[in-house]
Amino acid sequence: MPEAKGPETGVVADSVGNWVDRLAPPATRPFLRLARADRPAGTWLLLLPCWWGIALAAAATGPRWADLWLAIACAAGAFLMRGAGCTWNDITDREFDAAVARTRSRPIPSGQVSVKGALAFLVLQVALGGAILMTFNVPAIVTGLVSLGPVALYPFAKRFTWWPQLFLGIAFNWGALVGWVAHTGSLGAPAVALYLAGMVWTLFYDTIYAHQDKEDDALIGVKSTARLFGADSAKWLGGFLIASVALMTIAVLWALLPGAANPLVLALCLAAPWAFGWHMLWQMRGLDIDSPETCLRLFRANRDTGLLVALFLAAGAIVRLILG
Repeated sequence: MPEAKGPETGVVADSVGNWVDRLAPPATRPFLRLARADRPAGTWLLLLPCWWGIALAAAATGPRWADLWLAIACAAGAFLMRGAGCTWNDITDREFDAAVARTRSRPIPSGQVSVKGALAFLVLQVALGGAILMTFNVPAIVTGLVSLGPVALYPFAKRFTWWPQLFLGIAFNWGALVGWVAHTGSLGAPAVALYLAGMVWTLFYDTIYAHQDKEDDALIGVKSTARLFGADSAKWLGGFLIASVALMTIAVLWALLPGAANPLVLALCLAAPWAFGWHMLWQMRGLDIDSPETCLRLFRANRDTGLLVALFLAAGAIVRLILG
């Protein structure tokens, strides 16, 4: 583990009372915070599209025992690569983070970790994630490696576009493609539709998240969809809700109908976008864009939004296995 710089100054302002602060050895805490191990919501949001891709492919073509390894490997890979992405983001954004009240206590701007130490930690995480990726088939390996481009670009997006959330969606939902390809051996149209559904979902949840920082972002010149939409955010979020549900429905139908799917399998898989949409609608009913606490709570609730999709698609795959 690279050496942390400066004193171990304690908790990050927007992550209090987590397992890292309570249980992790003190020397590891700055690096675990840098990787956002104290805030697992982002890991879930990176992982869930991977599980969607695996489960939809399994429902379409039949599950295999190897899918269990794919699901476990994706979980470990998501933890590592989310950590690597956050580390890279904090390296590139260290000056912005130092100017924002919510982020100035993060490990780099607070002096807990040096830039050199963060770079070493970044290399370690990417190497471990790459080792896991190498256990997949060759098309999935290639697909996974291509994702490094969007991940590297994302931190800079807020400097030149009002749509950095779109760039996050491109990077964060790549797992839908990797999961599908890891199961089937090739990229298919259903996976692309599922990927696009995830991208629009990211626009939904990360716009909510960005409303926490809109005042600080305006002061330092950082762009976001929260600032772009302003008081019209609810209208845009409603549009994202409809688009993501429609795209996910298309993905399910495209994957299952050509094979004359069993009606029960089809019904279970179609329940995924239905539950997906209802959970996002529930979030919108409680949304207050001027309450940072509410925005953070609703952002974190998207773990459950994505889990509903994964569970219904997995149920469809299991029923297909049972029915043959």
